[in-house]
Amino acid sequence: MHYQYTTSGTCSRLIDIDYDPDTLTIIDVKFTGGCHGNLQGIGALTRGMSFDEAIGRLRGILCKTKTTSCPDQLALALEEIKASL
Repeated sequence: MHYQYTTSGTCSRLIDIDYDPDTLTIIDVKFTGGCHGNLQGIGALTRGMSFDEAIGRLRGILCKTKTTSCPDQLALALEEIKASL
């Protein structure tokens, strides 16, 4: 399945997430905007990861003086998907 999440408080604007709804596993993650190389790295590292593992690793990471980050926004997006199921 595909889910598009509009970020808040980050340089990236959108996160496109492809996932397996049966296993809640990330298939692919693509960010629009933000630090391209770092966000490609997050996508590559989370590929094949369960939602719970990704949320556990990424939730609460902050960017500089902001109250969130692109990894934190990905965790929030995954939590939103889980809540909608």
